[in-house]
Amino acid sequence: MSCGKSELRFALVDVNNFYASCETVFDPKLVGKPLVVLSNNDGCVIARSAEAKALGIKMAVPWHHLQDLARNHHVVAYSSNYELYGDMSHRVMTILGEMAPGHEVYSIDEAFLDFTGMPEIHSKGLSIRQRIRQWTGLPVCIGVGSTKTRAKLANHIAKKFIEHQGVFDLEVLTPDDQEIWLQRLPVEEVWGIGYRIAKALREAGIETVADLKNADPKALRQNFSVVVERIVEELRGVSCLSLETLTSPRKQIVSSRSFGRPVTTFEELRQAAVAYVSTAAERLRQQESLTTVLQVFAHTNQFKPDKPQYSRAISMKLPFATDDTLTLAMFTAAGIKDIYRTGFEFKKVGVMLMELSPKAIRQTTLFEDSDRLERRSQLNLSVDAINRRFGRTTVSIAASGVDRVWKMSRGCLSPRYTTTWEGLVKAI
Repeated sequence: MSCGKSELRFALVDVNNFYASCETVFDPKLVGKPLVVLSNNDGCVIARSAEAKALGIKMAVPWHHLQDLARNHHVVAYSSNYELYGDMSHRVMTILGEMAPGHEVYSIDEAFLDFTGMPEIHSKGLSIRQRIRQWTGLPVCIGVGSTKTRAKLANHIAKKFIEHQGVFDLEVLTPDDQEIWLQRLPVEEVWGIGYRIAKALREAGIETVADLKNADPKALRQNFSVVVERIVEELRGVSCLSLETLTSPRKQIVSSRSFGRPVTTFEELRQAAVAYVSTAAERLRQQESLTTVLQVFAHTNQFKPDKPQYSRAISMKLPFATDDTLTLAMFTAAGIKDIYRTGFEFKKVGVMLMELSPKAIRQTTLFEDSDRLERRSQLNLSVDAINRRFGRTTVSIAASGVDRVWKMSRGCLSPRYTTTWEGLVKAI
């Protein structure tokens, strides 16, 4: 375990209630109202405003279970606007990249910054908060610590205790004051401690973050895992997780969605699979990789046991490594033809690209047409550029369909304020 005591300073920047905040930025009438954002096909709650949390609305609760509560408390619900959230995330991460010597995008709404050796850390944090609020309208909180785990905890404190103005530096406190704060936090607030581990720790008498920090790491490793041992070391100020400024290429790429309504025909199932492999191919090119194995899968709705059930997946070894959308679409269509069966209501279809390798070390074949491959590569890159600028499906394969009646249902979708002309806010 490569851990070492150091004077590192990590800052975790986290957008408060990210999805809900994105909606509020462009619709000020939502400020102060309980707001929830729903999952694919408007199924479950995946994001909540502070007001919705105050009503006791939990994550992953089915929306149809909340109808009475929503009616009585005027809860507003929106479908997931992935285009809006992705663009707003990119704007936030771009700002952060300009305000620190190193940064790691951890998730769509979180990033670690390198604050090592930086003077007046609290003032720097306030400056970051002000700039993001001014340039994007989004509220963020910042936690600072000598390790990533301590920075996560500091961020939690910054969010929960408004007297710190959204910025909390754990390292400026005396050891006694740090202990007081850690004693106030339940053990499940530690990054990497899930429900099951937290329950087991409580049974062992470890109730708070301070209890975990002061526990014997070797004994925890023996009773739990090396991960828990590492967490204890991080809580003690021994950095085991470095700042990863370069994103590692994915080893697999999956693209799938549940349908807005059951799909029964071969044509619709093929259209959806081709659309999803087109998305996967674009991601493949973004990380400059090639694939040699394609898996296509489809299944019915397991939560409807009264309906006939069917699930099938097929993996195909490609004759050569590729990132070409048309080639992958051809094999995907062949895979769907093999696994499709009549008499079933399909709920989901998807593709997985496997055995990925860097494009830079691609091995050529004896009879390949290099000119044709170059033209196809330029075509793919041109389509990617057009879709990035004008919207994902501006240019698409005809085999992926036009009407796409099978697509995900988003009945409460807000405008795509930042990515389409139709979504632009209008001044009246």
